[in-house]
Amino acid sequence: MSHHDHSHNHSHDHADIFHSHAPAGKMQLAFFLTLFIFAAEIAGGWLSHSLALFSDAGHVLTDIAAIGLSWFAMKQSEKPANQEMTFGYYRAGILAAFLNGLLLILVTLWILWEAYQRFQHPQPVSPGWMFVSAGVGLCINLYLGLGMRHEEDINVKSAVLHMLGDAAASAGVIIGGLIILFTRWYLVDPLLSVLIAVLIALGAWRIVKQAVGILMEGTPKGIQFEKVVNEIKSVQGVQGVHDIHMWSITNGKNALSCHVILDGRMSIQESQIILRAIEHRLAHVGIGHATIQIEDSNHPHTDSEFCAAIETHNHS
Repeated sequence: MSHHDHSHNHSHDHADIFHSHAPAGKMQLAFFLTLFIFAAEIAGGWLSHSLALFSDAGHVLTDIAAIGLSWFAMKQSEKPANQEMTFGYYRAGILAAFLNGLLLILVTLWILWEAYQRFQHPQPVSPGWMFVSAGVGLCINLYLGLGMRHEEDINVKSAVLHMLGDAAASAGVIIGGLIILFTRWYLVDPLLSVLIAVLIALGAWRIVKQAVGILMEGTPKGIQFEKVVNEIKSVQGVQGVHDIHMWSITNGKNALSCHVILDGRMSIQESQIILRAIEHRLAHVGIGHATIQIEDSNHPHTDSEFCAAIETHNHS
């Protein structure tokens, strides 16, 4: 018997486990403001000959892609489930985050190569334009990043990571500009570029790792496999559980399927009470969507908690 979300008549609510609030309006604003930052930093990099500003502009370009993809993904995720996409379009956001992470890694490699060239042949840099362009980036990124830092959606998180990283990079560019202004030590510019590249790479790795985990149907982050199994087994009337799968539909939307062994003489009404008890416990450990197959001890199965081949019988 398959079973999906049922409402609970309890005094507390589990609804927020299965909902994420993606601020599409905020992402739209962020998209256009980030375009403005990109234009300011490209102009500033060209006028000042600063690789650090160009590097930051490169990072901002990935922000534009990230925010644009996230904005698109949010609109896609609003589409209802249908016969072709029975889970809806939530994974569009995960794909956007994954592509964004890969794009960031490529940008990192470009910055490192350019920085290597600058170390070989240092170039004079005009700090005045560095202050102006980096100042614009610092202010806007702080405004956007701090304004959306509490959102749980993976795409918003990745975009906020970009914004705060850019804010830090812009602050670094301003400090670098001060050093150049007072010392004329132009190597600080490629040095800053390398630090920005490392910052980008660390963020990119976290995004790619989390997105791959979801796309590979891995056990959701923050969910302990053994704890979930023990919660199911602890429900009175459950004799065993096997063929367990746990995954995320998207960030924060966790699902589970399993086979549960009950007494074969039990009525359907009695089994429903046990199902509701299992659902209730799963909701408390962060799983809002459960599909549970009921079996008796005579049903062919192994004792493994993981997927096992079902025994087949020849029928004449």
